[in-house]
Amino acid sequence: MSDVAAIENLVKKHKELKNEIAKIIVGQEKVVDQILLSIFSGGHALLIGVPGLAKTLMVNTIATTLGLDFKRIQFTPDLMPSDILGSEILDESRNFKFIKGPIFANIILADEINRTPPKTQAALLEAMQERAVTVAGHHYKLDLPYFVLATQNPIEQEGTYPLPEAQLDRFMFAIHLTYPTFAEEVQVVKATTTDVEASVKPLFNAQEIIAIQKLIRKIPVADNVIEYAVRLVSKTRPKEESATDLVKQYVDWGAGPRASQNLILAAKAHAAINGKFSPDIEDVQAVAIGILSHRVIRNYKAEAEGITIEKIIESLF
Repeated sequence: MSDVAAIENLVKKHKELKNEIAKIIVGQEKVVDQILLSIFSGGHALLIGVPGLAKTLMVNTIATTLGLDFKRIQFTPDLMPSDILGSEILDESRNFKFIKGPIFANIILADEINRTPPKTQAALLEAMQERAVTVAGHHYKLDLPYFVLATQNPIEQEGTYPLPEAQLDRFMFAIHLTYPTFAEEVQVVKATTTDVEASVKPLFNAQEIIAIQKLIRKIPVADNVIEYAVRLVSKTRPKEESATDLVKQYVDWGAGPRASQNLILAAKAHAAINGKFSPDIEDVQAVAIGILSHRVIRNYKAEAEGITIEKIIESLF
């Protein structure tokens, strides 16, 4: 199949995928779009939302429709790295045998990642970056595609361990979930309080997802679009000459080069699922908030005056 035909096929399958997910997940279209963009680009995503917004159900549904293996890890203060990665045990013949932990799956839901100490959070880092884990000196490759979706509850900050900036930077998108609208909530209540169970069917498999990730990397990008993305990121750094007044006044730290890379990758994926063969500046702007919001650190003045990170990012366009 030629690349042009592959993109046309992706547009069709993406539409079918959205319809399939909508059988179980009501509303939250932007959230589903960003999760899919993240998977198609080969990145990871951080979901930030209060309890009860169907984060786990959403990830489970997306994993099923993509035909991928899914595991959920509930992060708690007493969770150890070996609980995630796996450990070596002595078998009957007194030989060491490695028992794989839940990290060996295609899609990992790291539930409430800020509930566990840094030692355990860091166990995810190698897996996210290298698609491999090292246990007791042995290197184990993870099955591709590999995608970590971590969730964070923004309400309670007591007894939590906020993710360090270096680890936040590994997530391609930070996705904020909001409450459903009144009509959507009515629909959710109707659908979940009967004995009728909706089910979804897989539309993809692991090989197809890998092929899509390769296809997206092959998409050409005009120099002016790359320059726009890099300029957009450099404007978030308060010490740069190009920084806007809003950034100089309300931002402590700007985004690093990984943000520029992710902007272009996500813009390519955004263009592809909309049937375009090359991304433009609008595609970069469409993904900018999800990619920059967790990489730009506001100062106390911004919090005191209610200046949101979204407002700062939109002022850069």
